[in-house]
Amino acid sequence: MFNVILIDDEPLARDNLRVLLAHYPNISIIGEAANAIEGIRLINQLKPDIIFVDIQMPRISGLEMISMLDPDQLPYIIFSTAYDEYAIQAFEASAFDYLLKPIETERLNKTILRLQSDNFHKAQPLHAITNPLNMIPCSGHSKIYLVNIIDIIYIGSDQTGVHVIKKDGSQYTSELTLRTIEERTSLIRCHRQYLIQLDALQEIQFNENGQAYAILYKNVVVPISRRYLKMIKERIGLINS
Repeated sequence: MFNVILIDDEPLARDNLRVLLAHYPNISIIGEAANAIEGIRLINQLKPDIIFVDIQMPRISGLEMISMLDPDQLPYIIFSTAYDEYAIQAFEASAFDYLLKPIETERLNKTILRLQSDNFHKAQPLHAITNPLNMIPCSGHSKIYLVNIIDIIYIGSDQTGVHVIKKDGSQYTSELTLRTIEERTSLIRCHRQYLIQLDALQEIQFNENGQAYAILYKNVVVPISRRYLKMIKERIGLINS
C-alpha cells in the first residue's frame, strides 16, 4: 500500500486525480493540500510514500516547495502541470514522474505500474537539493508569508512548532525543520532548539553557572549550548579556528 498526498491549489484538479487514483486498491490518499505551506506541513506530519504536486501554485511553486523539504525524508515526487516546459526542472528536482494536465488515464496507469515495479522498491535515495533559501515560508492569520532571511533575528522550535522572529519583533510559524533552515540559509545553530542571525549578535554573556547566552538585536536573549559555543566564537573571531 502506498500512502499518497495530493497538493494542488485547484480543487477540481485534486478531485479529478482523486477519482483516477480510486481505481488503484494499493493507493491510499491520506491527505490533500491547497498550497505549498499546507503541503509541507502534511508531508512532515504524515510521512507519505508519494506526493502528487502541482508545479504552478501561488506564492510558492511546487518546485520551490520540494526544495524546502528535508532531503533525507523526501517522498517520491510526481509533478503535474499544464505546461511541459518545466519537465527538465522537475527531474532535476528528483521527480519520479511528470504528468501533463489534464492527466490521462493511460498515462497515469504507466506511472502507477512503475511505482508497483521492483524498480520503485529498489530505487536509490533521492539526491539532496542544495539551492540556498533566501526566504522562509511562514503562515499566520490565514495567510502565507515569505520572510526574508536578512530580516530574521533568530528561529526557535518548541512543542508548538518552528517560530521565526523578525527584527521588528513580529513572529511567524514555519513548517520547515530547523535542520533544513540551517543547511539552506546563512543562519547558524547556537542550541539544539535555536538558530541565530550572526549579524544580529551583539555580545555573548555568561551566568554564574557558566551558561552562555547570545545577546541579539534589541537585547533579545537566546541560549548558547556548550556544543556550539566554540564554533560561534570562531565565527566572530574571538578564537582562532
